[in-house]
Amino acid sequence: MKGFLIAGTASGVGKTTVTLALIAAMKRRGLIVQPFKGGPDFLDTGHHTRIAGRTARNLDTWMLSAEANHDVLRQASQGADAIIVEGMMGLFDGKDGASEAGSSAEIAKLCKLPVVLIVDAGKSARSIAAVVLGFELFDQALQLAGVILNRVASNRHFEMLEVAIRSSCQTPIIGWLPKESLISIPERHLGLRTAEETEVDRSIEQEVDILAALVENHLEIQTLLSLECGLDLDVPHHSPEMHHPTIRIGVARDRAFSFYYEDNLDLLREHGADIVPFSPLFDATLPPGLDALYLGGGYPELHAATLSANKSMLASIRAFAASDKPVYAECGGMIYLSQQLTTTNGMNHAFAGVLPFSIEMTEKLVQFGYVAVELTRDCLLGSCGTLLRGHSFHYSRLTAHTEIDTSYQVKYSLSKREEAEGYSIGNILASYVHLHFRTSPHVAQHFIELVRLAKTRELATT
Repeated sequence: MKGFLIAGTASGVGKTTVTLALIAAMKRRGLIVQPFKGGPDFLDTGHHTRIAGRTARNLDTWMLSAEANHDVLRQASQGADAIIVEGMMGLFDGKDGASEAGSSAEIAKLCKLPVVLIVDAGKSARSIAAVVLGFELFDQALQLAGVILNRVASNRHFEMLEVAIRSSCQTPIIGWLPKESLISIPERHLGLRTAEETEVDRSIEQEVDILAALVENHLEIQTLLSLECGLDLDVPHHSPEMHHPTIRIGVARDRAFSFYYEDNLDLLREHGADIVPFSPLFDATLPPGLDALYLGGGYPELHAATLSANKSMLASIRAFAASDKPVYAECGGMIYLSQQLTTTNGMNHAFAGVLPFSIEMTEKLVQFGYVAVELTRDCLLGSCGTLLRGHSFHYSRLTAHTEIDTSYQVKYSLSKREEAEGYSIGNILASYVHLHFRTSPHVAQHFIELVRLAKTRELATT
């Protein structure tokens, strides 16, 4: 199958823009493109999904085993003509500075993907050749298939860069892209703006036209279409057994809540869940007949006033939490369940109030990086001793909280800090950690079994 990994020399060089442009150009040529994102990212996958028209998936060599990554790649690519994997950070950046663990380079080698390197050439001349040469030589086990120069000022600027690279390097130059304000995606404290917000600015068709034209005018698209994924994606694999949906899980999905690993939802579906989306921003109440809630992360702080003003939804959330039905919340979802949120302008916004603490936004990143979790007691996600992996990334902290039981012992990979987390009150489990359910084979099944048990108890009393 056609396929490659888009890597960068560092964060911020334009990997997402180039990836979206290539997806759009391939789509315009009639190809079905399956996008992937390396690492623990929710924002880029949203943009990939919007342009490709297929749900993007995450590949991650720190959170997931080699087998799990291969399964994700094979299952998601069924029916596609090409796969594009957008890497994270710089090509060799990962869990730490001593190894390739968790890096885009490790993903490329594991999945046998040629690498297309994006280089920000905006303020470069002949020195660009030293950068490219360094990436060529650093790990020769990688298949460095080509270089795309981004933010090039003009044809004359490109000619200078081209001469420098061709005189010193072996890697082919696939083309260049100008600095183009029409395709830039604004950033904020957690990264890019979400795909849901982009829809307000322009339609998908408009965006695909702009992006595809950029590629057709500046890149050697046929060279890219000649690249192949070396992993046999047609190897027979066991399709997940889909159980007939017997329970309904309400999942918060709108501009305020959009951070989900799609594989988490797939695993819940495999074990018999019907995923029912709803909007805490705009729906008056929860959908009827729900058996559990899954409140993911996102940007509740940007929509705090609207969320707080939707009193009927908050009342519906409180009533559901009081019904003894399971509620699982991550990061932004946990904020929504708290007493109140204080935003950076000092304003207080009352939220659901089912957790005994308040939260305030911070100017600086509080926790960042991969997280290892051990369950210290039986809870919604498993039995005591279960090991999980995920990531943490937030600009907020708990304030004014009373003593509360915890179900996690958390170890942060970068800071090496450890703490008790995973706040548990009866049927509610809430945490700052975004967990990937594929890190432990029984998480989704355990969750579904507890939901069924709660439903059985409810039916027995009615």
